[in-house]
Amino acid sequence: MKIISSTAMRKDIAEIINEVKYTGQVFGVGRRNRIEAILMKYPSHINLRLDEITNINANSTSFEFLKDEPDLYSVKDIKKRHA
Repeated sequence: MKIISSTAMRKDIAEIINEVKYTGQVFGVGRRNRIEAILMKYPSHINLRLDEITNINANSTSFEFLKDEPDLYSVKDIKKRHA
């Protein structure tokens, strides 16, 4: 994730949106070294049965770090499929 100031965001908004759209890059936008917002690509495929946040998380790279983590539960442990 690239972190930029809100001033830089206002100055280069068209370029930043294009970078998000075409490369999938995620931007943290903030002031005084604190991230206040995240700019990321909206998913192109959504599941209408799920809420907006679940769709965004399911179709983004937000949780890519978990792919290297060991599985704690098996499919048998899941009682209801949510996504």
